[in-house]
Amino acid sequence: MGKTLLLTGHPRCGKTTVIQKVAAVLGDRAGGFYTEEIFGPGGRQGFKLITLDGKEHILAHKDWRDPKMPRVGRYGIDLGVLDNVGVAALRKAMQAGKIVVVDEIGKMELFSRAFRETVMLAILGAPAVLGAIIYKPYPEADIFKTLAPVTLWEVQQVNRDNLPKKVLAWLGVKLS
Repeated sequence: MGKTLLLTGHPRCGKTTVIQKVAAVLGDRAGGFYTEEIFGPGGRQGFKLITLDGKEHILAHKDWRDPKMPRVGRYGIDLGVLDNVGVAALRKAMQAGKIVVVDEIGKMELFSRAFRETVMLAILGAPAVLGAIIYKPYPEADIFKTLAPVTLWEVQQVNRDNLPKKVLAWLGVKLS
């Protein structure tokens, strides 16, 4: 069993930014994905999923109204993108023995059974997992927070700038 570090905190506190900075340093030693907000006229339009090997797809969008699509707030969610791109990236990282990066374990992603199962397998079997997880209590996410190999750090404005260096040290990555 490896070790897992999950970053949590209020929305827009910097979790994804910390993960992106750490992933940039890790380079080929890590695999997985992160999510980014999509902005346009009128504010946030949705979210895109970006794999560490460069694939980019829209995961959720406010204009998607298919009644078969799950919704979180005003966003329709494309579970096909999550399963076929995001989950595939997590599995590929696990198979290669890389550090597994998963951003985010949140309401949108937890609609996918394949995602939940793959994250559980990563936490219980990968050498190391770095992820972001929803801050508020949410039963499907709280399960991951309570697992033995999981360390939980809260990202706040006062600590977010120093966290990438601390995360790298926690992962055992030597900086020159």
